[in-house]
Amino acid sequence: MSLALRSLEGQGGEVRKEQFLIKPPERPEFDHPASILYFKVADIQSAHARRVQHHVKTESEPHIVARMPGHDLWLAGFRDSEGNLMCLMSEVRR
Repeated sequence: MSLALRSLEGQGGEVRKEQFLIKPPERPEFDHPASILYFKVADIQSAHARRVQHHVKTESEPHIVARMPGHDLWLAGFRDSEGNLMCLMSEVRR
């Protein structure tokens, strides 16, 4: 697994970082030419629970995919109404 970072200048001159997680698909059904959209959330457990309450088709429970300096990167997969894979993403400080 590799992680590429690039810095971008945001409004007002502040610097923000964009993260790109690049790795092989975890399961064969994820090996397809479409992109997966990731939605960054502050509390992945609550965001996932809300999707379950609203009967959204979930693909995975929240789980750690990378241990980074100072935080863990969590993902939780779900499908939209057309069956496209999307993920919640959260950086959880240790």
